[in-house]
Amino acid sequence: MKVLEFDGKDEQVALEKALKELNVSEKNVIYKTEKVKGKIFKSSVIIKIITLKEIQEFVKEYLSNLVKSMGIDEINFESSINNNTINIKMYSSNNSILIGREGKTLKALEIIIKQVILNNINMSPKIILDVENYKDKQNYFLEKVAKQVAREVKKTKVPASLENMNSYQRRIIHNCLNNFKGIKTESEGEEPHRHVVIKPKEEN
Repeated sequence: MKVLEFDGKDEQVALEKALKELNVSEKNVIYKTEKVKGKIFKSSVIIKIITLKEIQEFVKEYLSNLVKSMGIDEINFESSINNNTINIKMYSSNNSILIGREGKTLKALEIIIKQVILNNINMSPKIILDVENYKDKQNYFLEKVAKQVAREVKKTKVPASLENMNSYQRRIIHNCLNNFKGIKTESEGEEPHRHVVIKPKEEN
């Protein structure tokens, strides 16, 4: 991966120059801006930028080598870039190893990848790893449970606390119930015991 630098009198000028040179849109890059002081109190900026496509290719190559060290020789990828997010699904000869118990190995792989990228480019793009459709199925289950509980809360007017979840799982619940009439959701507690509470809400 190679981070490129572009300068300009301000961030917008430097960014436009970078996007034109790379022939991409802003949603397909990640960058950070540094101010540079010049003569007579004038200042300019330098943008350090890299395309998400280049990071995506790096991640796939890194994962290929990493899973081989785990004893998995055959792996394929399905990847996309949407909303400034790199999505990568892995299909292997042994998906259960990549997923691990309760998804812990998959989560560990995601943490490793993010740290490696941070160490290499000092930036943190949003990356979501999945194995086949494991996360999709988990999300579907979370949403199904959330809606069932929400219906009970709306009916009984009694708040309900869900089990402890990580930030990604809690976000799934909040987004799922965001437009659910008659209820509201809040995260309560301290990590690692933070959880979602579904509460009744007066309808206008």
